[in-house]
Amino acid sequence: MSAALSSADDHSVVENRAANVGRMLFDRVQQTPDREAYRFPVGEAWESVTWAQTGDRVRTLAAGLVALGIEPEQRVAIASNTRYEWVLADLAIMCSGAATTTVYPSTMGSDVGFILSDSESRVVFAEDDEQIAKIRERRSELPVLTKIVTFDGTTDGELVISLDDLEALGAKQLSDTPNVVDERVEATQGDSLATLIYTSGTTGRPKGVRLRHSGWTYEGSAVAAQNILHVDDVQYLWLPMAHSFGKVLLTTQLSIGFATAVDGRVDKIIDNLAVVRPTFMGAAPRIFEKAHGRIVTMAEQEGGAKAKIFAWATKVGRDVARRKLAGEPVPAVLAAQHKVADKLVFSKIRARFGGRVRFFISGAAALSRDVAEWFYAADILILEGYGLTETSAGSAVNRPDNFKFGTVGIPFSGTEFKIAVDGEIMIKGPGVMEGYNGLDTQTAETLTDDGWFHTGDIGEIDADGFVRITDRKKDLFKTSGGKYVAPSTIEGQFKAVCPYASQIVVHGADRNFCTAIITLDPDAMAQWSEHHGQAGRSYAEIVATPEVNAMVEGYVKELNSRLNRWETIKKFILLEHDLSVESGEMTPSMKVKRKVVEDNYRDRLDGLYS
Repeated sequence: MSAALSSADDHSVVENRAANVGRMLFDRVQQTPDREAYRFPVGEAWESVTWAQTGDRVRTLAAGLVALGIEPEQRVAIASNTRYEWVLADLAIMCSGAATTTVYPSTMGSDVGFILSDSESRVVFAEDDEQIAKIRERRSELPVLTKIVTFDGTTDGELVISLDDLEALGAKQLSDTPNVVDERVEATQGDSLATLIYTSGTTGRPKGVRLRHSGWTYEGSAVAAQNILHVDDVQYLWLPMAHSFGKVLLTTQLSIGFATAVDGRVDKIIDNLAVVRPTFMGAAPRIFEKAHGRIVTMAEQEGGAKAKIFAWATKVGRDVARRKLAGEPVPAVLAAQHKVADKLVFSKIRARFGGRVRFFISGAAALSRDVAEWFYAADILILEGYGLTETSAGSAVNRPDNFKFGTVGIPFSGTEFKIAVDGEIMIKGPGVMEGYNGLDTQTAETLTDDGWFHTGDIGEIDADGFVRITDRKKDLFKTSGGKYVAPSTIEGQFKAVCPYASQIVVHGADRNFCTAIITLDPDAMAQWSEHHGQAGRSYAEIVATPEVNAMVEGYVKELNSRLNRWETIKKFILLEHDLSVESGEMTPSMKVKRKVVEDNYRDRLDGLYS
């Protein structure tokens, strides 16, 4: 089965777009030079820059890269948290005709060395001394590396220079050759390499995904064509820009021209939302899961009348939401109750996110349907989308006027979906990658001769064209009784049921029943501990208590009531620590490395079956 939008829409999105990302930027500067482009924190305040100011600085930095000897399609890496300088560096790289290699700042030194070596990156933008140290440690593995440009780190005047130093080089280059950046932009073709993004590596060493300029310009144009975002919107951008989701939001902004507040510090999100008051934000599901868990547990811990009011309001909100989704009228009495519930509870929840959010966009992993419906009951719409690094991220998305919870929406104009015989989702369209860097065999295994990409996800397409993901193909397992189990579906349901949950890994391949490894959110458990008179205890001490074990067991029983008999969790392990990137159990994009986790706790898992 396949789903695609009309050929007329396809033509307008695919054909009527800029030739490359540099052209997108300078077209935007010409169209709205004096509108706000970005705002970013400087100390405790926020500073804003216009599109004209952004364009001038990008031009100078791009010329600086030319002065360093960077040639078209050569790679320049960025190892930094999300910040305004990351955006400047990325745009400057593409305006110089080069291609950006993205590196998560949390990437371990050995992988940093591999990525920079495999990509043959010649210059690296490094955020600080921590990132510089990782590169220096692997210097012998990087024969083509000529320069490190640091945002905040220590310079040495030779290998490591500052961003100001690069701009000074660029100013001189522009003085000597005023048109050099324009010439580079004009020479860049749609098929030119724009970005190398290395996959998270849940099953092995990261693979470099080669993405073209045409993929990014398509993404920006495809989102703009949906008419769900406008020039007056304000985006809050904290997502890792090393991830393809963040890059889509960047090119979407170039296409539409709205303002973006940039700050990648995750611990500042709630504070910043209250100040920035954005109209939309993209996020991974974990952000919404944590927010849901925090709000629910705080209400429960209040106890008394407040807890009862919260529970009543939630019930009313869900009832109204259910009727709205079904297209049914809301009775007058229920509408009056909802007005009270909104004043007492829901308006306060919306205020936590700044009070102006029209919708959130969720991507990068599966969003729990229960969590999405809970937010909708509070009049906060989360639009789930879908895509992979190999498809330049955005391939399908729900829309404010056309959405279904539990799905990832309908395909972008110009992108086709089909379901293979074995249930695997396949995608074809302008966003699909050129291939994996230096890995012809893996590319041939993933891309068909006629351009279809094997996603590795199992799913279906309904009669209305909405795509539903049911699991990862490689994650599906069969019990010894011959029953198939989709672990990610069960894991998502548990996170919706248990507000304290952080991670869960369902296990049971070739076993006679399913078990699970569970971790709890450290912040939520610290609150729980304080509320239960156990303040000051470490996370390990908290989760070792009989009370916590009994609490988790209760949530597991609630989960099991929603599952088929062969899917139910008979026993579980409650870890004394959360999973982390540092332990190698999570990818930098916060996906669980299922095999690593199962291998790390193999003895304990085996013990559940003895």
